Amino acid sequence: MKSKPLRRITALLLALLVSAASWSSPPVQASKKLRKQATQTLRRTVLAQAAWALRQAPVTVTSSTCPRSAGGPHDFFSEGDYWWPDPQHPTGPYVQRDGLTNPANFVDHRLAMIRFSRIVGVLAAAYQLTGDEQYARHALLHLRAWFIDPATYMTPALLYAQAIQGRFTGRGIGIIDTIQLMEVAQGIWVLQGSRAFTAPETARLKDWFARYLTWLTTHPYGRDEMNASNNHGTCWVMQVAAFARLTANDTLLSFCRERYKTVLLPTQMAPNGSFPQELKRTKPYGYSLFNLDAMTMICHILSTKTDDLYAYQTPDGRSIRKGLEYLYPYVADKSAWPFAHDVMYWDNWPVAPPALVLGAIRFSNKDWLTTWQRLEHAPEVPEVIRNLPVRNPSIWFE
Repeated sequence: MKSKPLRRITALLLALLVSAASWSSPPVQASKKLRKQATQTLRRTVLAQAAWALRQAPVTVTSSTCPRSAGGPHDFFSEGDYWWPDPQHPTGPYVQRDGLTNPANFVDHRLAMIRFSRIVGVLAAAYQLTGDEQYARHALLHLRAWFIDPATYMTPALLYAQAIQGRFTGRGIGIIDTIQLMEVAQGIWVLQGSRAFTAPETARLKDWFARYLTWLTTHPYGRDEMNASNNHGTCWVMQVAAFARLTANDTLLSFCRERYKTVLLPTQMAPNGSFPQELKRTKPYGYSLFNLDAMTMICHILSTKTDDLYAYQTPDGRSIRKGLEYLYPYVADKSAWPFAHDVMYWDNWPVAPPALVLGAIRFSNKDWLTTWQRLEHAPEVPEVIRNLPVRNPSIWFE
C-alpha cells in the first residue's frame, strides 16, 4: 500500500500530465468552428466551379501527342520548363534558364492532368457539400477515361516526364507532375461511398494507384525523386502518402511518416522555419509557399491519434508550426518579404494556401483563417493553378 506522501506525488504527477495534454491539444470546439467557417467560405466557389465541371468531357493523355516523346499514346509526356534552345547551337541540346519557362515546350498532357484534377476535386467537394449524386456520376466518367478505358487510359508510370531535347527522354524530376493526381485520389476517397461507385469499379481505380505506387517506389526515377533535397523530395512523400492512404498501404504510410521526421523536416527546414533550398531559387517566395503547402499536407495525410505529425518537432525545435509561423507574416503582407522577388509570377502570389487553412484549424488560429479567407480561392493563372495542387481543402477536412 502506498504511503500518503507517495500517493500525493503520484496524484500531482497525474495532474501535471493531464494539464500538459490539455495544453498541447487544440481546443476541439474552436477547431470545429473554424472548420465550419472555412467550409462556408468555400461553398460558393465550389458550387460555381462544379457547375463548370459538369459541362466538361474527359480529356486524357491520348487526346494529344508530341513527336518528341519517346513513349507511346498512353504515356504521359512533358518537357522541362526552364530549358531552351542554345543560341550558339540552335539544333543542339537545350540549355537551362532557371525560373524562366519556355512557352514552346510540350505541356498538353500536364494541362490535361491539371484539368482532370480540377474537375474531380471540385466534383468531390460539391458532392460532399450537397450529397447530389450527379457530381459523383460525372466524376466517375472522367475517372474511367483516365484509369480504366483501354482506349484512353494513362500508363501508371512516368518514364517520359520532364524530358529535355537532346539530353534526356525523361527524368525523375518529372514525377512532380503527378502531384496533380492527389485530389483525384482524395476525390475517389470521398466519392467511393456514393451510389455511382460500385465495388468492382472502385477497386480498379485503386489498383491503378497501387501500380503507380509500385513504380514510384522501385524505378530509379522514383528513387531519384525521393532523394531530392528540395521541394521535389517533399512532393514525392506528399503524393506517395496520398496514394498509399487510398490503397491502404500501411507499409508506405509508415515509411513516409519516418521520412518526414528524419529527412524532410531536419534537412529542409532551418531552425527559424524557413526553407533555405527554396530561398536560393529564382522564385524564392512561390517555392517557399509551395514547399510549406506540401509539408503541411504530409502532416495532414499521415497524422494519427498515436503519431501526430502536426505536433512533432525535432530536438532543436523544427516543426510544421514553426514553418507556418515563419511564412505567415509574408502571406498576410507580401511587401514585408525580405528576400528577392520571384523572376516570374511575383504579382500573382499569394493565393489562399491550403497550409494556412489546415494549420488554422489544427492550431485553432483565427488570424490565419481570416487571412486565408480574404485571399483568392479560384485563381486563373495557369502557373499558379499548377503549383496549387490542393485547390479544394474541404475534401481534406476530417
